[in-house]
Amino acid sequence: MNKDIKIIYNSIIPFKGFVAINLFGVLFVRKNVILTDEIINHESIHTSQIRELLYVFFYLLYLLEWIFKLFKYGLNSYYNISFEREAYDNENELTYLNSRKRFAFLKYL
Repeated sequence: MNKDIKIIYNSIIPFKGFVAINLFGVLFVRKNVILTDEIINHESIHTSQIRELLYVFFYLLYLLEWIFKLFKYGLNSYYNISFEREAYDNENELTYLNSRKRFAFLKYL
Protein backbone atom coordinates (compact mmCIF):
# COMPACT_ATOMS: atom_id res chain seq x y z
CA MET A 1 0.00 0.00 0.00
CA ASN A 2 1.23 3.47 -0.86
CA LYS A 3 0.93 5.59 2.28
CA ASP A 4 2.90 8.35 0.55
CA ILE A 5 -0.08 9.28 -1.60
CA LYS A 6 -0.74 13.04 -1.55
CA ILE A 7 -4.02 13.75 0.23
CA ILE A 8 -5.93 17.03 0.12
CA TYR A 9 -8.90 17.50 2.45
CA ASN A 10 -11.50 20.02 1.30
CA SER A 11 -15.23 20.71 1.09
CA ILE A 12 -15.53 21.02 -2.70
CA ILE A 13 -13.94 17.95 -4.34
CA PRO A 14 -15.39 15.34 -4.45
CA PHE A 15 -19.06 16.26 -4.63
CA LYS A 16 -21.27 15.57 -1.62
CA GLY A 17 -22.10 11.91 -1.29
CA PHE A 18 -18.58 10.81 -2.23
CA VAL A 19 -15.72 10.21 0.18
CA ALA A 20 -12.71 10.65 -2.11
CA ILE A 21 -11.60 11.00 -5.70
CA ASN A 22 -8.21 10.32 -7.21
CA LEU A 23 -7.22 12.94 -9.77
CA PHE A 24 -3.88 12.40 -11.45
CA GLY A 25 -2.51 10.54 -8.43
CA VAL A 26 -3.65 13.12 -5.87
CA LEU A 27 -6.39 12.06 -3.47
CA PHE A 28 -9.07 14.67 -2.79
CA VAL A 29 -11.08 13.84 0.33
CA ARG A 30 -14.15 15.42 1.89
CA LYS A 31 -13.47 17.28 5.13
CA ASN A 32 -14.17 15.29 8.29
CA VAL A 33 -13.74 11.94 6.50
CA ILE A 34 -11.51 9.47 8.29
CA LEU A 35 -9.52 7.55 5.71
CA THR A 36 -9.08 3.85 6.40
CA ASP A 37 -6.15 1.79 5.15
CA GLU A 38 -8.61 0.11 2.77
CA ILE A 39 -9.69 3.41 1.20
CA ILE A 40 -6.07 4.50 0.80
CA ASN A 41 -5.22 1.11 -0.73
CA HIS A 42 -8.20 1.36 -3.12
CA GLU A 43 -7.03 4.78 -4.28
CA SER A 44 -3.40 3.64 -4.48
CA ILE A 45 -4.52 0.89 -6.87
CA HIS A 46 -6.11 3.62 -8.99
CA THR A 47 -2.85 5.58 -8.87
CA SER A 48 -1.05 2.53 -10.30
CA GLN A 49 -3.68 2.24 -13.04
CA ILE A 50 -3.44 5.96 -13.80
CA ARG A 51 0.35 5.89 -14.10
CA GLU A 52 0.53 2.79 -16.30
CA LEU A 53 -1.98 4.34 -18.71
CA LEU A 54 -0.07 7.63 -18.79
CA TYR A 55 -2.76 9.58 -16.93
CA VAL A 56 -4.89 10.84 -19.84
CA PHE A 57 -5.61 7.39 -21.27
CA PHE A 58 -6.84 6.20 -17.87
CA TYR A 59 -9.52 8.88 -17.75
CA LEU A 60 -10.44 8.39 -21.40
CA LEU A 61 -10.85 4.63 -20.99
CA TYR A 62 -12.64 5.07 -17.67
CA LEU A 63 -15.20 7.39 -19.26
CA LEU A 64 -15.69 5.20 -22.33
CA GLU A 65 -16.13 2.07 -20.25
CA TRP A 66 -18.57 3.86 -17.92
CA ILE A 67 -20.69 5.01 -20.88
CA PHE A 68 -20.67 1.54 -22.42
CA LYS A 69 -21.59 -0.15 -19.13
CA LEU A 70 -24.24 2.47 -18.38
CA PHE A 71 -26.38 0.91 -21.12
CA LYS A 72 -25.84 -2.59 -19.73
CA TYR A 73 -25.92 -2.02 -15.95
CA GLY A 74 -27.68 1.33 -15.52
CA LEU A 75 -26.94 2.99 -12.19
CA ASN A 76 -24.63 0.11 -11.23
CA SER A 77 -22.28 0.88 -14.12
CA TYR A 78 -19.70 2.48 -11.78
CA TYR A 79 -19.20 -0.79 -9.90
CA ASN A 80 -18.73 -2.70 -13.16
CA ILE A 81 -15.92 -0.59 -14.58
CA SER A 82 -12.79 -2.76 -14.76
CA PHE A 83 -10.69 -0.19 -12.86
CA GLU A 84 -13.20 -0.11 -10.00
CA ARG A 85 -13.62 -3.88 -9.95
CA GLU A 86 -9.88 -4.38 -9.52
CA ALA A 87 -9.70 -1.73 -6.80
CA TYR A 88 -12.74 -3.00 -4.87
CA ASP A 89 -11.71 -6.66 -5.18
CA ASN A 90 -8.27 -5.93 -3.73
CA GLU A 91 -8.74 -2.97 -1.38
CA ASN A 92 -8.68 -5.23 1.70
CA GLU A 93 -5.45 -6.92 0.63
CA LEU A 94 -3.09 -4.24 1.89
CA THR A 95 -0.04 -5.82 0.25
CA TYR A 96 -1.73 -6.19 -3.16
CA LEU A 97 0.37 -3.51 -4.84
CA ASN A 98 3.55 -5.42 -3.96
CA SER A 99 2.51 -8.27 -6.26
CA ARG A 100 0.18 -6.49 -8.70
CA LYS A 101 1.06 -7.12 -12.33
CA ARG A 102 0.92 -4.26 -14.81
CA PHE A 103 -2.46 -3.81 -16.51
CA ALA A 104 -4.10 -6.16 -13.98
CA PHE A 105 -7.41 -4.36 -14.56
CA LEU A 106 -7.66 -6.05 -17.98
CA LYS A 107 -8.77 -9.32 -16.40
CA TYR A 108 -11.82 -7.45 -15.07
CA LEU A 109 -13.07 -6.34 -18.49
